[in-house]
Amino acid sequence: MPLLPEARMVLSSGTWKLFVLTGYEPREWLAYSFNRAEPVPTAPECVAVLAALGYEARGGAEWKWDATPAPRRRLFAKIPVRPVAPRPDGAHVGVAS
Repeated sequence: MPLLPEARMVLSSGTWKLFVLTGYEPREWLAYSFNRAEPVPTAPECVAVLAALGYEARGGAEWKWDATPAPRRRLFAKIPVRPVAPRPDGAHVGVAS
């Protein structure tokens, strides 16, 4: 199974953010900010954001928790995704910083 695209949700700068990793350059990734630290976004919320970004889970995949390597471990959720419709150029949902 290909590694990308993949969606990741991470707590960053005090807010949950969802990224769709479409390439190895972060500036190419689609992003959405939930603008909150609590509660953790639900699976239905993430499905809705992915749909708005033009993606869905690949082949019945489910969200899985993982962590970055030490020494600065960060917990994140990930799921393999696939595009469901072409996106118009310049269309973005939310802003990640």
